Amino acid sequence: MRRAVITGTGSALPMRRVSNEELAQTVDTSDEWIVERTGIRFRYIAGPDETTGTLAADAARAALTAAGKAADEVDLIVLATATPDQTFPATATKVQAMLGIDDCVAFDVAAVCSGFLYAIQIADSLIKTGSAHCALVIGAETFSRILDWEDRATCVLFGDGAGAVVLEGRDVAEDGPGILASRLHADGRHNELLYVDGGPSTTGTVGKVRMKGREVFRHAVTNLASVMDESLVAAGLSPGDVDWVVPHQANARILDATARKLGLPAEKVVVTVDQHANTSAASVPLAFDTAVRDGRIKPGQIVVLEAMGGGFTWGAAVVRI
Repeated sequence: MRRAVITGTGSALPMRRVSNEELAQTVDTSDEWIVERTGIRFRYIAGPDETTGTLAADAARAALTAAGKAADEVDLIVLATATPDQTFPATATKVQAMLGIDDCVAFDVAAVCSGFLYAIQIADSLIKTGSAHCALVIGAETFSRILDWEDRATCVLFGDGAGAVVLEGRDVAEDGPGILASRLHADGRHNELLYVDGGPSTTGTVGKVRMKGREVFRHAVTNLASVMDESLVAAGLSPGDVDWVVPHQANARILDATARKLGLPAEKVVVTVDQHANTSAASVPLAFDTAVRDGRIKPGQIVVLEAMGGGFTWGAAVVRI
C-alpha cells in the first residue's frame, strides 16, 4: 500500500535562551510561580535577524540531511504557522527560496497550535493521491512577536522555534512504516477563549495573544483524549499499542491530565515544555525531533502526535516509524 513515510526530522531554535529567572527581571512573576502552574523553565526568543522563515528553513535543512534528500527532490512544502513573516506571500515560498528550490508547491496552513497536524494530513493526502512524492512539513513560530509582555498570565507560556519532517511516498507492507491514520476537528464557537486581538481586515494591526487559560485547559483535556482515541480506532490500534505520545507542549498539567484520561503511563509521553515552552505549531515537530535524535523514538514504534489550538482546532495522527 502507498503511505507517506517520515524519513527525516529536524528542528531549529533561536540563539537566545531565556530562563524564568531572567524573565522575572522584567515581568511580575517568579520561577516558582511559572514552574508550579506550567512546568516551563526555559524558552527561546528570536532575535531581530531570526524570523519564522529563517527558523523554518534551518529546521527543513536538518530534516533533509537526516532523510538523505537534496532540496531539489522536494515537490511540496506545507508550513504551519500563526506568525508568518508577512501577510503575504506565504512564508513557505520564502523557505522554498532559501532552500534553493526553483519550483514546487508551497503554501502556509493557519491552525495555530494544531497547524502541524493539519499540515501533516494535507501532505499525507497529496502523497497518497500521487500529487506529491517528497514533502517538507514544517511548523515554525515566532510567538514572542505577538505577546503582551505586561500580561504575565500569557507571556510566560510561549517561545519561538521550528520543527520539520520529510514525508516520502513509499509502497510498504500493511505492517510497514508511515502515517496510519489522522483525524482533525475545529469548533469556531470558542474564538474568544484563545485569540489574537488584531488582524489585517479588522484592526489593521497585528495584535496580541489573549487567552482564558482555565477554560482552554478544560477543553484541551477533553478534546485531545477524544481525538487520540478516535485516531487509534481508525488505525485499528488501542492505547496499549502506543510506544510514544508526542503532544502539543502547552502545559505540563494538560499533558499529565490527557495521559491519565487515556490510561497511558507518563513515561510514554514526550515532554519538552520545560525546555521550550509553548511554541505553537512548532511544538509537536520540535518535540518529535528531540525524541528521535536522543534515541527514544525508534524504527518500528507506534507514535501518536496530537495538538489543540486556538479556533478551537485539534487533531491527532498515528504513525509507525
